[in-house]
Amino acid sequence: MNRIYLERHDPEQNLHRFYQIYVVPGIFGDWSLVKEWGRVGSPGTVRKEWFATEDEAISAAQQLSQSKQKGGYHDCNK
Repeated sequence: MNRIYLERHDPEQNLHRFYQIYVVPGIFGDWSLVKEWGRVGSPGTVRKEWFATEDEAISAAQQLSQSKQKGGYHDCNK
């Protein structure tokens, strides 16, 4: 799975946020959904969520991406 990089901008509210999502393998055969978010241009907050299979992690990443896009974030990978 490629990284999903989303941004949301609202100059009137001085809002310039990013959200990055990607899936990586763990060392014990598990999979991690890595989520990073924060203000564009600064280091973000990173959290990991663990899954038993790659398919579960990818599915969770896609659901999160769709949710963020409904909330005003735009995909910057396209």
